[in-house]
Amino acid sequence: MSTFLNIIQEKCPKCHQGQVFTKKGNIFLFQLPKMHTNCSHCNYKFEKEPGYFFGSMFVSYALLVAEMVIFFLIAHQFIDSFLTIVGLIALLAIVWSTFNFRLSRMIWIYMLDGQKRQL
Repeated sequence: MSTFLNIIQEKCPKCHQGQVFTKKGNIFLFQLPKMHTNCSHCNYKFEKEPGYFFGSMFVSYALLVAEMVIFFLIAHQFIDSFLTIVGLIALLAIVWSTFNFRLSRMIWIYMLDGQKRQL
């Protein structure tokens, strides 16, 4: 459960105290999220090499597809027009883009660099 909370709170995968992102980003203000280069607490380097976060695009895609399917199943119960649902799904994808960007990078960092817990 603590790993899940650390991902949601965007904490460093090594020390679990420093923040990964300096800016959350806002799609309505055309601002993308910004990452720290290193952790402010333990000096852990987040991006190991150029292209390190390439795989997070696949995580982001999976998140977006899951969100779209869930939204479609819920909206289909209340809205009859298929085009309206598709339009709302497109709006959802745009509004949640910065959240998905941050979440997919955090999942990717924790998949590759998260501490291994010893039993």
